[in-house]
Amino acid sequence: MIQWKEEAIISANIEKVWNLFLEENMPRIMPKVIENKPVHLTEEVTGSKYQQKYQEGKRIETYIVETLGYENTDTRKYKRIGFVLAKAFEIDLSFTFEKVDERHTRFIYEGHNKGKNFVGRAMLKLGGEKNNKKVVEDFLELVKKEAVKQETAE
Repeated sequence: MIQWKEEAIISANIEKVWNLFLEENMPRIMPKVIENKPVHLTEEVTGSKYQQKYQEGKRIETYIVETLGYENTDTRKYKRIGFVLAKAFEIDLSFTFEKVDERHTRFIYEGHNKGKNFVGRAMLKLGGEKNNKKVVEDFLELVKKEAVKQETAE
């Protein structure tokens, strides 16, 4: 299993950053997610399910993402999701946003990727910690870039 917890201060208002994590804006921060449609929505958000399609090269994987946790206050926002990718990886991700001030947000990105079967465990070992760390760092940078772009656009 690979686990991570990284954080960054983003030079953007908490609402602008949070806006990027709304279902309709996911492609801006997750460009390989080519479709994200609701399958089951709940009033409290937790328990909602979406069908996502993820494209890696020419291959497209379809899976169900469930919202496992959700909080939306003026000073703290939180979303936790879980899904199984390619029947081989069990992925759990959480995104926490804390208001530092009107123009700065602390973003905490944590999660784990666990091999669900022999193939998944072997692929995680081959991919290694170094590769995963780069994927996590690239995601943090993309979120920062998109949030600042959104902040300066208005």
